[in-house]
Amino acid sequence: MPLAASSSGGSNYLPFVFIILLFGALYFLFIRPQQRRNREVQAMQSRLGVGDEVMTGSGVYGTVAEVDEEAGTVSLEVSPEVIIKFARGAVARTVTPAPQEEAEAEADEEYEYETDEADETHEADEVEETHETDDKVTERKD
Repeated sequence: MPLAASSSGGSNYLPFVFIILLFGALYFLFIRPQQRRNREVQAMQSRLGVGDEVMTGSGVYGTVAEVDEEAGTVSLEVSPEVIIKFARGAVARTVTPAPQEEAEAEADEEYEYETDEADETHEADEVEETHETDDKVTERKD
């Protein structure tokens, strides 16, 4: 009997290892991505400038008219001559990209356009079908 008791005693640490692995998985699946999103939102809010079109957390769209660094507020023009003051943290996202991001977006569009042209050229060189006496023969155009 002493052998049976010693072999089952070694598995007492497995539930603790399982719990530790579970917490590790939860950390990497939920906590880290949320921290990264929070950092991205804070960076976006710190880059706000006059002329940016933004959306607040409550769904109000407007154009940034003034940024008060000391008070941590942003004045949004939601309609001509209508300006509303919000806390900087209330801005959920920017609607129009910043000038730097526009240049990057244009470069991406040019790359996609070039890729599409290459695909069309490749499709033109595809298979040409000819019919010879009930048998379907495919030949590659070179």
